[in-house]
Amino acid sequence: MERITSGTRLTSALDNTDETTEEPMADSKNDRSKVIELVGRAQSAMLTTMTAGGEHVSRPMAVQEAEFDGDLWFFADGDSDKVRQIQADPRVNVSLANDKKSEWTSIAGRAEIIHDPAKAEQLWSKPLEAWFPDGLQTPGLTLIKVHGDTAEYWDAATSKVKQMLGMARAIQRDNPDEFPVDNRTVDL
Repeated sequence: MERITSGTRLTSALDNTDETTEEPMADSKNDRSKVIELVGRAQSAMLTTMTAGGEHVSRPMAVQEAEFDGDLWFFADGDSDKVRQIQADPRVNVSLANDKKSEWTSIAGRAEIIHDPAKAEQLWSKPLEAWFPDGLQTPGLTLIKVHGDTAEYWDAATSKVKQMLGMARAIQRDNPDEFPVDNRTVDL
């Protein structure tokens, strides 16, 4: 999922330019709005942390029903590896997907462990009982708050016919940029 096409352009958050064209990145307000929209429609999420040995570890996480404002929230067991890994190295990545709409979002940022019963109650939903059978009273119940720094998204044409035609055109013209996908990097 990291690379949808070989023609994905690299962008630099430091100078706000596209390295392949040296033009300024697209309107950041519209791009931020697009990220908010994609996060709101995401059906699955993967949280990636770093082990003490510097290896990436990803695991599925339940997407919380909260308006995205640059922060993402997850519930966790306070004694879990992911919590220990965040405490040792708060740099994380969250990848979100809506496969039905061919939308993918990757958010890089820093996580912190939060112990806030009022926030937990605000975010709680019944399906979380699958992982936390005692609900909000579950011993060790902890929140992970991810502060997004940057996001990259891929929004492909929803029509499978358009995707197939675009793929065929990209192959025929030997130009991956012909594949119908909007790919941008956004500072949050």
